Amino acid sequence: MPNPIKIVIGQTTLSAELFDSPCARAVFSCLPIETRPNEWGDEFYFEIPVTRPLDESATRKVKAGDIGYWPPGPALAIFFGPTPMSTGADPVPASEVNLVGRILDDPALLRREKGARKIRIE
Repeated sequence: MPNPIKIVIGQTTLSAELFDSPCARAVFSCLPIETRPNEWGDEFYFEIPVTRPLDESATRKVKAGDIGYWPPGPALAIFFGPTPMSTGADPVPASEVNLVGRILDDPALLRREKGARKIRIE
């Protein structure tokens, strides 16, 4: 059963969920997290205190609204539009991510928060 979470950045609060997988449960166990996000196109990413390998959900095919765990970071990535590796409207991560969750609201709302100095996942 998915775990509900909130993403709070700037003036935007979005409902999201983390899936019921070992990697997603590890991410959920370290919440809440408050940090400064990095940006890569329409992706926020930030280091988290989780060390997990790629798993059966690992992919480079993500959609806006997907939340991925990137082992090399180790980082959480929140995709809301094209990234520098995109050739179309969909985001493309730098390398494979474990899909750990998704945004339930409109992920495009995150575009208005580019340049934010703080993100909180709770």
